[in-house]
Amino acid sequence: MEIAPALEILVREPDGFSIWNGPPLDVGQPNVKLERVPCTAAKFSENGSRLMVMESSSSIHVYDCNGFSKMKSFNIPSVTGSTLSPCGNYVQTFQKSTSPQEKNVVVWKIETAAAVYQHFQKNMTKTTWPAIQFSSDESVACRMATNEIQFFEGKDFSKGIISRLRVPGVTAIELSKAPGSHVAAFVAELKGVPASVQIFSCNEDAQSQPVARRSFFRCSTIELHWNHGSTGLLAVALSDVDKTNQSYYGESKLNYLTTDGSHEGLVPLRKEGPVHDVQWSPTGLEFAVVYGFVPSRATIFDKKCNPLFELGTGPYNTIRWNPKGRCILIYKFWNLPGDMAFWDFTEKKLLGTTKAECSVTSEWSPDGLYFMTATTAPRLQIDNGIKIFHYNGSLYFKKMFNKLYQADWKPETPERFGDIADLVKSIFTIKIDELKAQANASQVFSKVNASQASKMVSTNTVQKPTAYLPPHAKNVAAAQAEVCLLYNYFLNLCNKLIT
Repeated sequence: MEIAPALEILVREPDGFSIWNGPPLDVGQPNVKLERVPCTAAKFSENGSRLMVMESSSSIHVYDCNGFSKMKSFNIPSVTGSTLSPCGNYVQTFQKSTSPQEKNVVVWKIETAAAVYQHFQKNMTKTTWPAIQFSSDESVACRMATNEIQFFEGKDFSKGIISRLRVPGVTAIELSKAPGSHVAAFVAELKGVPASVQIFSCNEDAQSQPVARRSFFRCSTIELHWNHGSTGLLAVALSDVDKTNQSYYGESKLNYLTTDGSHEGLVPLRKEGPVHDVQWSPTGLEFAVVYGFVPSRATIFDKKCNPLFELGTGPYNTIRWNPKGRCILIYKFWNLPGDMAFWDFTEKKLLGTTKAECSVTSEWSPDGLYFMTATTAPRLQIDNGIKIFHYNGSLYFKKMFNKLYQADWKPETPERFGDIADLVKSIFTIKIDELKAQANASQVFSKVNASQASKMVSTNTVQKPTAYLPPHAKNVAAAQAEVCLLYNYFLNLCNKLIT
């Protein structure tokens, strides 16, 4: 059986980034795997195989995450944006441009450091960057152009544009990731014609008509979320103005479309108010939504839009599945109290609640056993730090910084890790073994001292005092018994919570 990889954390401070070994921690503190490297930005590829580091606005380095050795360096003047492809085979950069003749978006092949594709793009916005979207395996790539979507063979850009899909008025697209079989296109509302979301096949022979379509008024922007399996799409339609005057921040509606055409409509939310957050489970069979005016509500739906489970109400605006799909967290993001509630989705029960005040970033560890929050600059200039919680909400680790810019888990494939129950037991077994080793060492120490003391006894009728024995050596048997009781108690607790 494959050995699970060690968890690793990237920590970036004002003078650069370093790589820490993640939990379980030795003596409660992380070891530094890679000493600090100067940089202004750092980002892992989606699969965790590569790390892109910006040393300055014109210098980009790519590291192989197996040992963190530098692979390639790129000197590109005036870079304002850069990103890695999912498998880490390409770097995509955006440069300031003064004329359409300057092709300022470039895709670089990391292995050869060669530019394999480039085009002009006027500006970089949330809906236009990254300009080239990839499927998770990089087999499919596409970009939005004027009134059309252009497709590429993701592993061979030398072929150029291999097909074009005409979508008049398209203003945003989202390629499905696993697999890259479909693409969603958003057309904004214009001159009384309602806005729409359409789903097309990425297969050129099946692109004559959309496989699904949903139209709606009062929509200025859109958020598109594909599930794993590329069978369902959640579309959050956002409007800058709420005509009911119930919200200063506008209004939002959650729509659900399927690639087989079985569902095209609104998700039946049970409370009025905005859609704060939505996320698919790792399996792609369920999705969770936080919605409604405060106290907001959290509900889990199946892929047919039927409510499965209510997570209650509270001051929440963010929801996160752990990578194993077993646990789910709802919490108040970017907020002083930072209320958090950890749930076991399989058992449908609350595991624990806690707080993580003023969190700016947060994410589950790849094994699904820990949740890390970070308070970072420049959003917050004080109380910068990292907190790591167990999956049940108990605090595992905390460290404060004078200034912290970034804290990220190194991505890993969740399938490389065991079930949470197995991970908990294995980690606790390591701790028990350490305690038993310490107890055995104390017992040997006690016997050695007793033997030495007996040799020092004189022939006088009055016996000299024996050598001093520390309290932990005198109570070895009691310590071992306590370790065994603690071990049995923890295993029983695991069985109650997980099995």
